[in-house]
Amino acid sequence: MKVIVICSGGMDSVSLAYRYAAAGDLHALLSFDYGQRHAKELEFAALCARRLGVAHHVIDISGVGVALSGSALTDDIDVPDGHYAEDTMKLTVVPNRNAIMLAIAFGMAAAQKVDAVATAVHGGDHFIYPDCRPEFIDAFQAMEDRALDGYADVRLLTPYVTGSKADIAVDGARHGTPFAETWSCYKGGDLHCGRCGTCVERREAFHLAGVDDPTVYADPDFWQGATAKD
Repeated sequence: MKVIVICSGGMDSVSLAYRYAAAGDLHALLSFDYGQRHAKELEFAALCARRLGVAHHVIDISGVGVALSGSALTDDIDVPDGHYAEDTMKLTVVPNRNAIMLAIAFGMAAAQKVDAVATAVHGGDHFIYPDCRPEFIDAFQAMEDRALDGYADVRLLTPYVTGSKADIAVDGARHGTPFAETWSCYKGGDLHCGRCGTCVERREAFHLAGVDDPTVYADPDFWQGATAKD
């Protein structure tokens, strides 16, 4: 089986890439420039591709991203601090982002005669990101079955969709993922801020998984207070 992994450069998607590389199925990594507030994560995706010896495709959809305004990830809006379960994290929603990226990925997979597209959506995303939920995954697969009917049969692989980020930390460690070579922080500073939703979730995941966290955070203790509010 040949698999294209959508890779942002974060711990989830890089762990996913290492998972399929370990199985001998990884064909390429696919990343997107959608006008996000920093491109630092794309550098880590490129590093992952080099480490695994596969092609890395970066598709510029920044023109589309301009139309998806109103998110702290694309506009000049402060990234909120706290846990993903908080309503303030809705500011990080980029509407239809996964649907757009997956549609492009499926087109590429069909054109290149690749068997599957894999994405690292997980249970922790379900709070605020509707296009990370199991029902969306099922609906998207059904749509693509019709869109590619008679031309290609491409599967959507989401092995983490019902699991937690802690489960990803365990799986990533099992497959030798170099977590220090991943980037999660939404703020894109010199260090992971330790305060934004993805930093809090990352720090909590390693703690719950009992996996060593090599990340250097600007505020390494903030996560404890943020998660205690749940």
